Parts: sequence; structure tokens; C-alpha cells
Amino acid sequence: MPRIDVSHAGSLPRTPELLAANAARRIADDGLTLERTPEFEGLLTAAVADLVERQQRLGITIVGDGEYGKAMSSALDYGAWWSYVFQRVEGLEVTGEDIFTQEPVRSEPGNVRLTSFPDRRDWQRFADAYLDPEHPLLESTPATAFPATTGALRYTGQEAIAADVRNLRAGLDAAGAEQGFLTALSPGSASRIANRHYGSEEEHIWAWADVLREEYRAIVDAGLVVQIDDPSLAENWDQINPEPSVEDYLAFTRIRVEALNHAIRGLPKEQVRLHLCWGSWHGPHTTDIGLREIAPLVLEVEAGSFSFEAANARHEHEWRVWEDIALPEGARIAPGVIGHATNVVEHPELVADRIERFARIVGPERVIASTDCGLGGRIHPSIAVAKLEALGEGARLAEQRLGAATLV
Repeated sequence: MPRIDVSHAGSLPRTPELLAANAARRIADDGLTLERTPEFEGLLTAAVADLVERQQRLGITIVGDGEYGKAMSSALDYGAWWSYVFQRVEGLEVTGEDIFTQEPVRSEPGNVRLTSFPDRRDWQRFADAYLDPEHPLLESTPATAFPATTGALRYTGQEAIAADVRNLRAGLDAAGAEQGFLTALSPGSASRIANRHYGSEEEHIWAWADVLREEYRAIVDAGLVVQIDDPSLAENWDQINPEPSVEDYLAFTRIRVEALNHAIRGLPKEQVRLHLCWGSWHGPHTTDIGLREIAPLVLEVEAGSFSFEAANARHEHEWRVWEDIALPEGARIAPGVIGHATNVVEHPELVADRIERFARIVGPERVIASTDCGLGGRIHPSIAVAKLEALGEGARLAEQRLGAATLV
């Protein structure tokens, strides 16, 4: 019977104790760095160990640390996957200038630039919904402020990533788990902050590539899979106003792909997973670019597996893309078959249906059943558990169906 590996996109709901402990941590004068105490470290280690064991019980075969080492002090936080890195890099400063407060920027043919988040095309089209306090679409409380780059970037997160690795490895060993992964930010996504030091946007991106390579290597050297989170590859499309041509956008995005390949050069492909999404906020997403337009470029990333949204109502139909676009030799896909943007818990039969669509195109051995995006900071913990349970059940059901089909 074919085996379907099961994983998720990284973030899982934090425990109330961990949220409270994060909220209680002292923030340094730089406004970014959270103190690390023996008491907090002990709580974190125990929480990760418990989480690994719970994932295994739910049928997850490639488990993560839930991003517990990335500070989140509120149950609703869409940006912890991104803001964590600000505590691990030198050369950043809280200036009050960020993607939420900067002035809108207009692009033109041949000169594509990112505008502010409030000026995104989807946010502008549905401004009444995004700004409605009775139906908040963007309710989120980040653990720290967003900074600007004001000096030369240098990685200083050695202690933090070592703790992340140590905690997950201990959890894996205790549970007897086979595979584990940790998430890390991509250069393209990291560089979406104000740049007041480097001479160009491209120079800023490449500086981030050199910085983040150290984090990637620490994860891979520990025998773990590094999942590189890069929503910018797809999400940037909506952050360009007015809408650019696809050709201009692909040229704009190629720089980010090349910088990422520079950062992961020489790393074993089977230990590198790229996560692509269109942003995890619960909005209309009517201005998302299609997967078909960007997939060939995304597949140029030297990764062994590719994670992407495939369960939500805006992108589920795109499973057909893989009928026409060939995967690189040996590569796997990790499509989302469970959504992060709805409280409705998917039926295992539906999960199995979604898995089978991909398995029949690329082969069961090349499919990892996953979630669209992280569940942590986005939905209630009890609902997240039910979704992961449906994910595991759906994968086992898909295995049975595919196994039966091979006997006919």
C-alpha cells in the first residue's frame, strides 16, 4: 500500500502558558529583543516535547516544533513567522516606518515596486470590509514592532536557533519520530521592510540571503528539514499598485528566487522545503496571482519539496496545474488539503479526495499531505486539533483507496 507522508505548514497554536510567558518577557531597549530566561527555556522545551508527541498521535509523519520558538504573545498573530527574525539579526532599528505606515508607492511598466500594506489592491477593493471594526479581517497583535534596516545586517541568532534545534531534536528522540522540520524566513520576505542602509532593493535582498543562510545551515546540519517560508513569491503580486504585467512581475520575482538559491547553495535538496502562499490573513484574495503564472519560476528554487495552498476556495481549483507542469526530478509537493482560513473542519473523505487528485498526477510517493498555512495564531486551538486529526485520517483513507486501485 502506498504511503502518504503527512505534515503541516509550521505554526501551531501555542499553549496558554506559553502565550502568557511570552507576554511576560522583557523587551530590550531596541524594542525587538525578548529576554531568554532559564524558566522560559524550560517551559518551551517541555511544550515542544508535548507537541511532537501529540502530532504523532494525530498521524503527522513529518513533525515540527509548531514555531513555538518564535515569539507569539497573543492568540491572534498573523506575523510571528516573519517578525521572529528581527530578534536574530543586527542592523535593524524601530523607526516607526514600516509596511503599515509608509506612504503608498506607484509602479509603472518596467519599474515594479512594493507599495504599503494598506495600499494593497485587495485591501483597496474591499476597504469597507478591511476597515469594519464589527467584522475585523486583520485583527492581529504582533509580539514586537516591525523595524527598518539602518545598518549592515549580521546574523546574531545562533543561541535562538540552537535552542529551536535542541528542543525539536529532544522531542523527536523522546517520541521516536522519524522526521522533523523547522521553519525559517526567506530573503525575499525578510527584505519587505524599509531599507535605509543598502544602495538598492536588490542589494538589501542579497544581504538577507547571506544572513539567513546561517540559520538554514544550522537546521540542516542537525539532520532536520528546513522549511523556508516565502509568501513574497506569490503575495507580492497584490502589493504592487497598479497591477503589473506578468512579465514584469516574474522579472521582479526572479531576483528573489536567485537570492534564495544563493542562500541554500550546497544544502541537501531533500532537507529543503519551500513554502509558498498568498498571505495568511482571512480576506477575499480576489487579486491573487494564479499558480500557473508563477509555478515554473518557483520550481527553479533548489528545494526538494514545495508546499503551497490548495484547500482554500481561491486556489483549490489549481490542482490541475500539475497536469501540465512537470516537477523537477526527485522533487515532492506538499499541497494544503486542510485550510487555515475557515473554522469549518474538513471531512476526512474530502481530505482524501484532495490528496488523491495530486497523487494520481505525480504519484503517491511524491505527495506530502499538508495544511494551506500555519494554524497557529489564526484559528482556535481546539479547531486546529480537529483539523490535524482530519488530515491524518484523510491521508490514511487516501492510502487505502490508492492501494485498492493498484490491485484492480
